[in-house]
Amino acid sequence: MNLTVRQLLAVVAALFLALTACGGGKDVPAADSTGEESSAAAPSENTLSGPLTVFAGASLTDVFTELAELFTADHPDVEVTFNFGPSSGLATQINQGAPADVFASANTSQMDVVTQDGSAAGEPTVFTENVLQIAVPAGNPANIADLADFANPDLTLAICAPRVPCGAAAETVFAAAGITPSVDSLEEDVRAALTKVELGEVDATLVYVTDVIAAGDSVEGIDFPETEEAVNAYPIVTLAAAPNPDAAQAWVEFILSDVGAAALETAGFRSP
Repeated sequence: MNLTVRQLLAVVAALFLALTACGGGKDVPAADSTGEESSAAAPSENTLSGPLTVFAGASLTDVFTELAELFTADHPDVEVTFNFGPSSGLATQINQGAPADVFASANTSQMDVVTQDGSAAGEPTVFTENVLQIAVPAGNPANIADLADFANPDLTLAICAPRVPCGAAAETVFAAAGITPSVDSLEEDVRAALTKVELGEVDATLVYVTDVIAAGDSVEGIDFPETEEAVNAYPIVTLAAAPNPDAAQAWVEFILSDVGAAALETAGFRSP
């Protein structure tokens, strides 16, 4: 049975609530050395609060947004805010002092921009991987067959700009295939490229497998062998100037947990 990310999170949340109910829902007062119950209340495990700002690559939009629902269910006093966009732009914003707690990049090179500037707290951890897929409008009206079609000047084509991770990956696969693409537009991030296809403004584009899945019936995906030449590794790290470092660390640990991994896999990402 294939579950959507939202369905998966609903199942996990239900199991969490069931386990809580079985435990009675309240802490049992501890007994002191005399056997009497202590009047002091047990400390709360949920001490996180305040805003948490996560900067993340555009391809993480759907899965991170849905994972935030489960995270805040466990930490109701934390308000998660996202800044999704091209990883290159996010890295620049972070190094220029934009207030952020966590950075999740769509490739390691843009994470390097942040770490080399001293903006990261500790070493980043790769938490998932992604690969490109040809995206075409539903029904594939231009009859796109493979990557070689991107050299056809009679087609209307879009790819991501080279400075962003999906554009850098596109350059790699074209080089591997020996293709000089004939493209009509360079998009600022993977979601902008996907939107062109969803609206029928282009015949095809290159986006991640996860974006094709997220688009549902409005888009079709076409695999091609050269995609394995450009596997994008996604690293995540808390930031040195994080306004809410405790919540930042909790979010990173949550993304690295089994729940995070399962949601990412459901969304089409791959285990690193």
